[in-house]
Amino acid sequence: MKDLQEILAIARQIGWEAADILRSYYHGTAKDPDLAVEYKQNEPVTVADVAVSQYILEKLQASLGNEDFIYISEETYQSINKSPQPSTPWVWIIDPLDGTRDFIEKTGEYAIHIALVKETRPVLAVVVVPESQRLYYATKGGGTFVETNDGSVRIQVSSGKRVEDLTLVVSRSHRNQRLDYLLQNLPCQNQKAVGSVGCKIATIVEQQAEIYISLSGKSAPKDWDMAAPELILTEAGGQFTHFDGTPLEYNTGDINQWGGLLASNGEYHELLCKEAERILAQFTDS
Repeated sequence: MKDLQEILAIARQIGWEAADILRSYYHGTAKDPDLAVEYKQNEPVTVADVAVSQYILEKLQASLGNEDFIYISEETYQSINKSPQPSTPWVWIIDPLDGTRDFIEKTGEYAIHIALVKETRPVLAVVVVPESQRLYYATKGGGTFVETNDGSVRIQVSSGKRVEDLTLVVSRSHRNQRLDYLLQNLPCQNQKAVGSVGCKIATIVEQQAEIYISLSGKSAPKDWDMAAPELILTEAGGQFTHFDGTPLEYNTGDINQWGGLLASNGEYHELLCKEAERILAQFTDS
């Protein structure tokens, strides 16, 4: 198997190329620019999702083969689960288009997630935000970097603010009463609406916000929503855990990330997790 830095170079290159394909659909310059939208389990899927998924999988498999790795993409995981898998601890978890609603509604806040997981934890991550032409990458223990046309620079989350002055990055579409109640009762009330989990985490590592909360309801975010953004955040000095402080786990046989998840710049992480649990207990009582 190639070493992690070689694999990272391949993933970054594929990330940039996939971003070009998505932008061609987004801006209507693709060969077939018609964005036909289907709905799977109430979530929109476009031809762009499918085209980019196919591109990333084909390119990764051509470069890295099928012996050392399993490949799971949002668009293909159901068919993969039915076929025999190699026994390997290395799993690629890919979201070819995170923030499909934002892509369709033209907010610009969509992203590509590419993560390499060893057993249940991410060791390599690439998150590309095509419209800002920024690619974030991280390896376990190696820090987080942002790559643009001008090269790569290492980035860190913010620090030194009072808890009341922290900014929460929140969804436009995935909202429910429990989440609204929680957000209304936290000690920090500044909010910034951003699409795509990848874009939300980019906002935190770019020091424009400090907190993101995910609360599963009838459905939950999936492995491919969280795996790449998590490593981008934690290697930039942040934290990303369940409310009880336990780490997220991937490739466990259940693709859902149930429960309450809190991502932060790390400074008040434990306090905010405990506050979230306390507030939600009151909501259940009310």
